[in-house]
Amino acid sequence: MTTLAAAQKAPLDSRTGKPRRPRHPYRAALATARGRTGLGLVGLVVLAGLLAPLLAGHGPTDQSALALAGPGTPGHPLGTDDLGRDLLARLLHGIRADLGIIAVAVPLGAVLGCLLALVAAVHPLADTVVQRAFDLVLAFPGLILALAVTAILGPGRVPVILVIALAEIPVFGRLLRTGILVQRGREYVTAARVGGTSGGRILTRHILPNAADPLVVQFAVSLTVAVFIEGAMSFLGVGVRPPEPTLGAVLSQAMPYLAQAPHFAAGPLVTVTALVLGLSLTAEALNREIRR
Repeated sequence: MTTLAAAQKAPLDSRTGKPRRPRHPYRAALATARGRTGLGLVGLVVLAGLLAPLLAGHGPTDQSALALAGPGTPGHPLGTDDLGRDLLARLLHGIRADLGIIAVAVPLGAVLGCLLALVAAVHPLADTVVQRAFDLVLAFPGLILALAVTAILGPGRVPVILVIALAEIPVFGRLLRTGILVQRGREYVTAARVGGTSGGRILTRHILPNAADPLVVQFAVSLTVAVFIEGAMSFLGVGVRPPEPTLGAVLSQAMPYLAQAPHFAAGPLVTVTALVLGLSLTAEALNREIRR
């Protein structure tokens, strides 16, 4: 379709009478009901974590004599835990800790996975080695991988980041590799080769931009997976060291008191649900728009 024909078919702006410029697919996806709802939920959780020092009236490790106080207790809107620590403060700082972990781990896994995919795209031997490395990582379930890493390094923030990054490396690597192989067979790549364009330029200027869209969707999905991995590791006691709060650690601490103080677990459960739902809706909106 020529530029003139495309402009004639484009919808007209009601104010100027000129053809509207098509919106970027990412902006269009986030403008849908799913996208707005997902961004709203994620934004609320992120804002709560960022403003934790201002919103929390107590420190996350400050203890008092009010053990297992219920919601609405003066000075403790969500109550206290079994050690008299303010649940609101621990919840907000737990969000902050989780966001810090996934904000480092997921991009790290994505970058390393994409770099390995690019290495695999250069030479068949490199491709074989990289794919076998991916198979090795994927052979370990997430829980076994977490236990293996913490058995070597011990519990803490760094092992959690490492486990999440290791789990995401083969996911992003295989996704980008598949995209590169698909785009290599397209006619525009053949035309670029015939025109004398170098292989490196074809890869960076033509193939990668067209193979990158699925990575954006996967990034949103991987953030969701990272929340679960951190929560599971902290729940099992192999995550961030106490008394530093995370959502998984607060939920694990609440389990023995579910019958006696159900409010203890309500905060982290609602927060994790909102965060995961928001990320899932955002990923679904992006995926639907990109597949159009």
